[in-house]
Amino acid sequence: MKLRHSIQTAVTGLTTHKSRSALTILGVVIGITSIILVMSLGQGAQDLILSQVNGLGATTIAVIPGKISNGPSSAAQTLSDSLKEKDLTALEVKANVPYAKNIMPMVMSGGNAVYGNQIYQVSIYGGGTLMSSIFNISVGEGSFFTDDDVLSKESVVVIGYKVKTKLFDGDEAVGQKIRIKNNTFKVIGVLPQKGQSGLINFDDAVLMPYTTAQQYVLGIKYFNRIIVEADTEEHINPTAADITNTIRNSHNITDPANDDFSVETSADIATTLNTVTSALTAFLAAVAAISLVVGGIGIMNIMLVSVTERTREIGLRKALGACDHDILTQFLLEAVMLTGLGGIIGILLGGLLSYIISIILTSVLALNWTFIFPWSAAILGIVVASLVGLVFGIYPANQASKKSPMEALRYE
Repeated sequence: MKLRHSIQTAVTGLTTHKSRSALTILGVVIGITSIILVMSLGQGAQDLILSQVNGLGATTIAVIPGKISNGPSSAAQTLSDSLKEKDLTALEVKANVPYAKNIMPMVMSGGNAVYGNQIYQVSIYGGGTLMSSIFNISVGEGSFFTDDDVLSKESVVVIGYKVKTKLFDGDEAVGQKIRIKNNTFKVIGVLPQKGQSGLINFDDAVLMPYTTAQQYVLGIKYFNRIIVEADTEEHINPTAADITNTIRNSHNITDPANDDFSVETSADIATTLNTVTSALTAFLAAVAAISLVVGGIGIMNIMLVSVTERTREIGLRKALGACDHDILTQFLLEAVMLTGLGGIIGILLGGLLSYIISIILTSVLALNWTFIFPWSAAILGIVVASLVGLVFGIYPANQASKKSPMEALRYE
């Protein structure tokens, strides 16, 4: 029998029992849909995170307290007190870090901002006047704090767009006073709506001089970060090396294994996050792929039932001259067609759901989310689905091809 006739026979066999065929491919559809969904959202999340990291600037270097780890900066590192004023002073010496363009310490915290009877949870960032240039932010209303404000520990703040909206409900915010952790701060500026920039959401942020944050909000004398901006991209690695050597000398560290800080460039952070998100996406895709195996077992069971139900048909075809190979080919084609169709439906459904979710994330959560269709996963899904049909269809097809035509024709 020609392959064309085998395909026609297989299609006829599948369309005769439409409901059973639809239920048979359900497991494959779910499996492929899950893989496409996970891969698409994983790549979208990866692009979002990397774009936020790149928002810090290509020449930005972060000095982070705490022992160097192989993963992203942990809470333990943030809470470490290893970065102190003497380290900042050492870094500001031009001879120590000759390619440093800007240096700024930072402290971070969270808390409630209160105005009248309005309360809103905010992220608090204490820094210097260089925050505006390093993070590429500008004040929409009022003004930014000055170097004199930093030196004198003035109780002044610049608030984010959403903070103003929640606390002042459209009223003028500049000149008003808000309370944070039982201390009063004067609002001198409001940021325009910006959203996420780097790893900071400035819409929910309250910015103040780092000296003010240390004195009145945190009660500490150390830094959570020291941000260093290199003069050019070519000098990033030499600057990172100079920073490392300077702080080791400041801490009297001779063995790098005893470092109580870490130095990370934007590229380092991006590489680490890229590794983590890729591994997580691959893991979730592998978990989703398990449903393909379940779907394949379901196909094998249904095909075995189909072989039993169509015993007389098999006997009649053999009596009319069909050989074992023809019967084997027909049932294998049926299994592959089922899984292939399930793969196509799963790819379309997964792509549609991914697109809908990306729209929701963009419009509702105001994330800069990009819809990415994983073509490699789609092609792999079709191939894997077909292989599943082939592998799990071999046994039922082989059983069908071995049936005796005389016994098959007598089967009731």
